[in-house]
Amino acid sequence: MFDYTMITPDTIDNLTSATIATCERLVAGVVAVEGARTFTNTLLPLEEAATTMALAYGRGPFLSNVHPDESIRAAARASEEALTKWQVGLTFRRDLYEAISAYAETEDATSLSGERRRLLDFTTRDFRRAGHELRQDQREELQKLQNRMVELGIAFEKNIADVDAALIVTGPDLAGMTDKYIEHLQPGPDAGTYKVTMAYPDVFPFMENATRRDLRERLLFLFSNRAAGINRPILEEAVHLREKMAAMFGLPSWADYQMEVKMARHPKAVTAFYDDLVPPLTEIGHREVAVLASMLESETGDLQLQPWDRRYYDTQLRKQDYGVDQTEVAQYFPLDRVIDGLLGITGEVFGLEYRKREDVPTWHPDVVVYDIVDTSSGDQVATFMADLFPREGKFSHAAAFPLVPGHRTANGEYQLPLSTIVANFTKPSADGPSLLQHSEVETLFHEFGHILHMSLGHTEFTRFSGASTEWDFVEAPSQIMEEWCWRADLLQRFALHHETGEPIPTDLVDRLVAARHVNEALDTLRQISLGKLDLGLHGPGDHSDLDAIMLDAESVGLLPHQEGTFFPASFGHLLGGYDAGYYGYLWSKVFGLDMFSRFEEAGVTDPNVGIAYRRKILERGGSRDAADLLRDFLGREPNNEAFLHHLGLTGPRGE
Repeated sequence: MFDYTMITPDTIDNLTSATIATCERLVAGVVAVEGARTFTNTLLPLEEAATTMALAYGRGPFLSNVHPDESIRAAARASEEALTKWQVGLTFRRDLYEAISAYAETEDATSLSGERRRLLDFTTRDFRRAGHELRQDQREELQKLQNRMVELGIAFEKNIADVDAALIVTGPDLAGMTDKYIEHLQPGPDAGTYKVTMAYPDVFPFMENATRRDLRERLLFLFSNRAAGINRPILEEAVHLREKMAAMFGLPSWADYQMEVKMARHPKAVTAFYDDLVPPLTEIGHREVAVLASMLESETGDLQLQPWDRRYYDTQLRKQDYGVDQTEVAQYFPLDRVIDGLLGITGEVFGLEYRKREDVPTWHPDVVVYDIVDTSSGDQVATFMADLFPREGKFSHAAAFPLVPGHRTANGEYQLPLSTIVANFTKPSADGPSLLQHSEVETLFHEFGHILHMSLGHTEFTRFSGASTEWDFVEAPSQIMEEWCWRADLLQRFALHHETGEPIPTDLVDRLVAARHVNEALDTLRQISLGKLDLGLHGPGDHSDLDAIMLDAESVGLLPHQEGTFFPASFGHLLGGYDAGYYGYLWSKVFGLDMFSRFEEAGVTDPNVGIAYRRKILERGGSRDAADLLRDFLGREPNNEAFLHHLGLTGPRGE
């Protein structure tokens, strides 16, 4: 296991240089082949270079997200820029393109099958998408644009992580907040004051429970304007460069370019998907807004529901109509017990055992490590880490990162995968454990779905390892995991009161489950509005007025825009790999719920279905098209019936 405690800026710099040198040597060998081209002397060295890069990422660039030392984070960002630019440059090499093209014409190439055939097809596609059918001057310009995009993406994420804005409040300002929430707040600049930072455990509970409407408005203003001044020009430039690159290929939009390699294939499919959903959801959504607005009116006399009211009155509605108080619910979700429950359920369903490690040197004392073992064979199949608490300079959302891809090594042995969950839950204190809201339990289960995908994939090549599927399927194995959080019998296995040890009462679970779909239409419209923002920036049409695009997308969510804010500047997905791909969250949910329907038919913890899912979906990684994997697991064509039932809708999904 790699020793993360030995990392310094110099070791990252040296790793970067050594990685590039190794990859250059491998590529040079491919170009220099004199005799007959074969899979072994042409494609395998490129796959080895890809693996070398992936391993370097987990030991260098990844640390920009998590390391407590800013000098190391800075070195990691520099490493990411250098390594990514090298990778961008790889597919622009004409000599390498000619080598791959020559191999593709050989008898050896035509006889390939399975993963090897797929690797050749994907590699030739990569070179085509790098513009080798364009003129040389166009290819050179395209490479410059892609290198610039690397720089913009790194800067965009850094600026979000570096935000240090905070709402300064006094004790009376915190009316509605729990003592535990107040205890974990950082002290403010003056005696008796507190800082509500932009960390999720600070922001969301405040927006849900703080009675001071004016302070909710101010906090949301700060949160929605994170990095707005510095990131807006970056986003504008990125949108322009993407539009320019698409035009070089004769395509109407960047979305057309991106979706070629996704399940959707074309922006029109996503537009049709949304067009089928928005009208019926809007009808329901208006009714949901009216209910919340009536609650607002009864308290303030104001009929206009604002964005800073949404979470607060949603919380009040759950308390009022369902008796669901998230503060009460959280008492039954101490983090350690939730982790035990998560590991217990997934172990039972997928035939796994988890063994905690105490001997692994990590980048921070908060990080915990587990080996994953197959119960039937007793063999270890993977290792994962969990870095779950916020700190300065850390990645501000929740995500799963691959650190070592599972793959077959040159000597025939299998390299076990290593991955990590990064999240920002409230940290335990001397006064008590970390208590999760149910939505945070969902988040943990969701991200663990990615971990299982990364851990249980068993492919020959790094290219198809773990979650390396079509980008609009990658969320399906995480979406499906959320469903286990809503089963009363499963919750009662691990939801134990942190003080008394009593299991969560059945009636509270029933109320929690009954309240699941409260404001479901508004929640889904919010997801669609984010997807429409992404498509507005990257789909066909005029992209010159970012404010107009933002406002048009926000209108789908049925709430007014908060004047003076520009939330796209902190929407990290736009430069974090989800460009023209954010729709994938909802698109994937269609398939996640469809797959879960098979569990529902047999029993949600049925190990036979669990093993089938593990073998036919997770283990295959990206080695086959997602649609084929779905058909294999479901035994039929995938459909949207479970998704529409989940939303309370009927009717076909546009394709």
